[in-house]
Amino acid sequence: MAYYTRHAFVCCNQTSDGSQCCQDHNALAMVKYAKDRLKELDMFGPGKVRLNKSGCMGRCGEGPVLVVYPDETWYTYVDQEDIEEIIQEHLINGREVARLKI
Repeated sequence: MAYYTRHAFVCCNQTSDGSQCCQDHNALAMVKYAKDRLKELDMFGPGKVRLNKSGCMGRCGEGPVLVVYPDETWYTYVDQEDIEEIIQEHLINGREVARLKI
């Protein structure tokens, strides 16, 4: 059995040259929201879900970007409602959110 059922990474890269990046879309706030929600739902930690900030994942033009392993599912999102849908559907219930996949 895996240490975590799912492990999500949210790109929080901030560029210094003005090029497009995930932090331009308030990625750090989305990480905080997602971690707080997972903890509130008692779904954060060993045997459950892990969520981490990441550096650039190389898909800046499709960002902001979030990837879920072991499912290898890549998402983009706009706001907390999208993050909530990913939490409820994919991270907790294992169902991909087709409309947010990239």
